[in-house]
Amino acid sequence: MTYAQSFAWWSFAEARHRLPNLLERAAEVGLKGVDFLPRELWPRARALGLELVVIDGHESIETGFNDPARHADLSGQVRRSIELAHAEGVHHLSVMSGDWASLDDEEAIAVCAEALAPLAQEASQAGVGLLLEPLNTKVDHPKHQCRSTNWAASVVDRVGSASLKILYDVYHMQLMEGDLLRTIEAYLDRIGHFHTAGVPGRQELDSRQEVNWVAIANALREWGYDGFVGHEFIPREDPVAALRQAFDIFDVRAVRT
Repeated sequence: MTYAQSFAWWSFAEARHRLPNLLERAAEVGLKGVDFLPRELWPRARALGLELVVIDGHESIETGFNDPARHADLSGQVRRSIELAHAEGVHHLSVMSGDWASLDDEEAIAVCAEALAPLAQEASQAGVGLLLEPLNTKVDHPKHQCRSTNWAASVVDRVGSASLKILYDVYHMQLMEGDLLRTIEAYLDRIGHFHTAGVPGRQELDSRQEVNWVAIANALREWGYDGFVGHEFIPREDPVAALRQAFDIFDVRAVRT
């Protein structure tokens, strides 16, 4: 088995050129899933054969599990999202550390793991995955505490459940760490989903950015990754052409050089 491809609805909804039939066009390109799709569009996606890959587990990126005072509220939100995901066939829920609160990294990792452990157990019983995403603090999320692959992996390791994994966003981690291939290989067993976007600019996977996407695509095939690769960029031009370009790079039917 190998991976399938999805795209993030929010980022294409922010494109300059917006299409009312984007779901239909994405399915025509060959995409198999969609991330962060508004609930009212779920029946339409299903009718096109698109899987619901990731939705938000709770409301805010800025408010997360690094703040013990918010654990009860956030846990309640995630539990409701687990029930919804189980009922509707959603693969994963996104969960966040949140922006810096009052705890240093070691303390924040510990309290995130403490809160996420019972939720991971409940998610496992429901057949749903949880994804913790490290974000970049250089450009987009200056106060976010989970800001490295190792930070997220430390939480995942402490929880010790296969239902909690990392959402590895290549855009964010290229900005923060670089060293992409070595890092991905080292943490692959703890990664449950990938996101792509051109660096810099969070745009197309083209020659105007610095990541070697062909190398990443080939490596994921070689290493046997069998989850989803989701394209989460904001296209400058035609969104369908941008999706097709990204799809072709990661097309499992052709190893490119």
